[in-house]
Amino acid sequence: MKLGFRDGVLYDKNRSNWDANGPRPISWSLWYPAADEARESDATERSWFKKAAIARNAPIRPDLLPHPLVLLSHGTGGSAAGLEWLARRLAERGFAALGVNHHGNTGNEPYRAEGFACLWERAPDLSFMLDHSDDWLGDLSCSIDMTRVFAAGFSAGAYSVMLLLGAVAQFSQFEPSRMKSGGARGPREFPDLADHIPTLLRSSDVFRDSWSRMSKSYRDDRIKAALLCAPGRSVLGFSEESLKAVDAPALILVGDADRAAPAEECSAWLHARLRRGSLSIFGGGLGHYVFVPEGTALGLAFAAELFTDPPGVERAAIHDEIADLSAALFQDSTVEAIA
Repeated sequence: MKLGFRDGVLYDKNRSNWDANGPRPISWSLWYPAADEARESDATERSWFKKAAIARNAPIRPDLLPHPLVLLSHGTGGSAAGLEWLARRLAERGFAALGVNHHGNTGNEPYRAEGFACLWERAPDLSFMLDHSDDWLGDLSCSIDMTRVFAAGFSAGAYSVMLLLGAVAQFSQFEPSRMKSGGARGPREFPDLADHIPTLLRSSDVFRDSWSRMSKSYRDDRIKAALLCAPGRSVLGFSEESLKAVDAPALILVGDADRAAPAEECSAWLHARLRRGSLSIFGGGLGHYVFVPEGTALGLAFAAELFTDPPGVERAAIHDEIADLSAALFQDSTVEAIA
């Protein structure tokens, strides 16, 4: 199969960027099955990630039925490109996959404390893309089924997806009142995050406005089912009452040796509170970053810890299994909706 790819930027005029000088940017990437005659080009040059060749702006493969859509939400400080491995495997299985870069919380632009503290701003990014599908679908509008929409997220992306399913945040993981002496004051990518929040509450109207929306519901009933890869400690801030009200199927996947988001502390806690959740813990000493792409020589040189697995583990095989599990989840949910 040839892999089609398109990308662009939209702007949410109802939300400000963190500099308060324009609308919130939402850059996006779309992967889909391309027509057989499409011409592919290499996509890996100068990247930390191994990527498949892409056919940029190619026509979509003309299947009998439109392709279901999967929304993708990257991990904290990451990017849509970090879920290319899942997007292309879903495309091979007949889906289109749309990822976004979450402003201020993505490696595609300078990190912002606001973007790391206000994780709830990520969910409206994804809903915005559905609300404004005419702005990115173009000639694909008849070939992507906007009535069959699913979501998948890794780490903080799993938090984003849970918000879309109806989870409601009671508190933020790194707000000062919840900090314990000697405890982590921020994620790996922004280790002093908690220290920025008091200043931002005093000095930034945009931040205060976002902070006031922490406990708003971001539920989007267009999402029929969700894949949650290694949800982090941020999910512990969800209202248990809101979790019990989630009625969409959710599959939680995590490695047994995940130190960033320990399975028992995060995934098992979340699973126990979902009526229609299922949990699978991958054995073999798999850590948090098994859910990021395979690394290139450049990636291994700069961040070997992100791309190194235990001896005998083939990350590509794990990714194949994850794609099979997620495709089965989404297909079963489609059959259930029709029935």
